Amino acid sequence: MAKKFYITTAIDYVNDEPHIGHAYQKIIADVLARWHRIIDDKVFFLTGTDEHGQKIARSASEKEKEPKEFCDVMSKKFKEAWKALNIEYDKFIRTTDSDHEKFAQEFIKKVDKKGDIYKGKYEGLYCVSCEAFYTEKDLVDGKCPIHKKPVEEVSEETYFFKLSKYKEKLLEHYKKNPIFILPESRRNEIINRVKEELKDLSITRTTLKWGISFPLDKKHVIYVWFEALLNYLSGVQGKDFWPADVHVLGKDNGWFHAVIWPAMLLSAGYELPKTVFVHGFLTFNGEKISKSLGNVISPKVLVKKYGADSVRYFCLRQIPFAEGRDGDFNEKALIERHNNELADKLGNLISRVSALTEKYGLEKEENKLLKDLKLLEIEKYVENFEFDKALNEIFSFIDKCNAYVQKKQPWKTGDKKVLYELVDSIKAIAILLWPFIPETSEKISKTLGFEIKSLGQIKESLEVKKIKKSEILFKKIGLEDGLKKGLKRGELKKGLRNGL
Repeated sequence: MAKKFYITTAIDYVNDEPHIGHAYQKIIADVLARWHRIIDDKVFFLTGTDEHGQKIARSASEKEKEPKEFCDVMSKKFKEAWKALNIEYDKFIRTTDSDHEKFAQEFIKKVDKKGDIYKGKYEGLYCVSCEAFYTEKDLVDGKCPIHKKPVEEVSEETYFFKLSKYKEKLLEHYKKNPIFILPESRRNEIINRVKEELKDLSITRTTLKWGISFPLDKKHVIYVWFEALLNYLSGVQGKDFWPADVHVLGKDNGWFHAVIWPAMLLSAGYELPKTVFVHGFLTFNGEKISKSLGNVISPKVLVKKYGADSVRYFCLRQIPFAEGRDGDFNEKALIERHNNELADKLGNLISRVSALTEKYGLEKEENKLLKDLKLLEIEKYVENFEFDKALNEIFSFIDKCNAYVQKKQPWKTGDKKVLYELVDSIKAIAILLWPFIPETSEKISKTLGFEIKSLGQIKESLEVKKIKKSEILFKKIGLEDGLKKGLKRGELKKGLRNGL
């Protein structure tokens, strides 16, 4: 039987347009989902949008729309952005979906039956942008530590979840399962905070109507964070995928996913996910991602300028994801990698070899080049979330293939056996790169006359057939032209003002 692999991303608030920061996380999850598909696992990849709460209600009001109407428009924009980047999810969940709403209410009843919900009064400091409460010591200069905005004082009747009850169970789980929170730096931060203090969580609101009705008291709606986390369960109802293998999320969501979420699951009697991976934030050309950057940070605009695979490749190759540190989406560096690695190394290899093969043909031969392909190391790097190192190893093999062309000079000898080794090696490269740059890999496989299905195809001998010269996979980009390309009137001026 195939091993199952269930991966999720954080679901995105629809109060604002999708940007490259959102896209980074979805690209990572898509790579993992595709990788597990080609190692023959049974995969389910869930993403979607978070559509309840005060922040959404205010954004809808500003646009003079009803909340659901506003969410319908914005959710579609996220779907379009992921389509542009070739993100192949199995389900796009919306927290306004009726089956999610029903699941959330049933989950509340399970937690209440456990004796973990009680009525009380909450007084505290609330950030609307985070949809989260903070203590005085959490604030930075009296403002939200994430959004740097003033918090609001809130006092209202609420129902609480007995989060404090699960303090010791959580600490025990962290100790027994060292990969539950990754990377280690995030794990240490969260464990230290749990050890320090774990307060019960307010899980309802009375001052807000845009949310899922609280089944124990119709005057209340469920707190957006409590019900939004449930998408990971409601999204796979009736499917044999739980528990999740990896939750991929940003560092602003770490506490909710690594503390509140497992406590909720323990209360309701569900198995805990295997890994919660907390990654860093992106800046854009050295500047914090914000509304002032406008469309220049839109995934669709970036794909129009550079192509989906160049955007994907840069995010994966430039930023060491496994370390969980912040990274910079720098367009100048992207163009350099596009030209020097994708065009000069990969593109040039495919172009030269396919042209020579069209001219001279192939003759089957043992592929001695494959001995230089460090497949086990590449697999280990992906398993450890070290995508930059996996790509570095693949491109090291591409370098060896290019050196082999220079050494054997098949344009002089017309050696069909040498060309067979090179074409068979390119087949392996296309398969290995498919999770990272799928559009290009599929173009290569079409040129070679095979369909990418499994990593096991690398060990299968290439069928000898007629091959035609490949199209140019990556056209060189001039720095100045690249930065301007695809921008609408007014966007370039805005972009330059913000560091382009």
